[in-house]
Amino acid sequence: MKNNIIPATKLTFILLLFFCGVYSLIILAIAQLAPNKGKGEIINPNNKSYYSNIAQNFSDDKFFSSRPSAVSYNAAGSAGSNKGPSNPEYLAEVQARIDTFMVHNPAIKKEEIPSDLVTASGSGLDPNISVQAAKIQVKRIAKTRNISENILNQLIEQQTEKPLLGLFGPEKINVLQLNLALENIPSLNK
Repeated sequence: MKNNIIPATKLTFILLLFFCGVYSLIILAIAQLAPNKGKGEIINPNNKSYYSNIAQNFSDDKFFSSRPSAVSYNAAGSAGSNKGPSNPEYLAEVQARIDTFMVHNPAIKKEEIPSDLVTASGSGLDPNISVQAAKIQVKRIAKTRNISENILNQLIEQQTEKPLLGLFGPEKINVLQLNLALENIPSLNK
């Protein structure tokens, strides 16, 4: 037994030192090479600071809606709901989101709603939505802002991020960037 405990204790302390000290310092050093020194993607439109890589809550009908958040868009508490797809509470939550979406978008059928508009991401802070999720909101925003649907579709096309190297991942749109660009489009009422 003594032959096993001493090496296990030594290994525990070595790994503790490595992963709590050395590894953390290596990751910190690598982060210093990244843009913005590992502090996230900060943008400053109109003298306001936003983290473009963290979801923001957009619930007003004149904006593109964000993906729902299981943590109320609180970056300090990143987490998913941890409820399975058959959990009654989770299903009720998703149904409530569907009902709310349909109230704000009456021209849309339930089966047309993309899943990313009614389900939260694993982190609860995903800043992106699918192109389909953006396009399904065009009618509501065009009506609310009195803007041509064609202009909004062009804006979506301009803001669409292509897959990495054209292969990895789906096309996506950063909702914050899209809504900031939307704010710069004059409405037809002005």
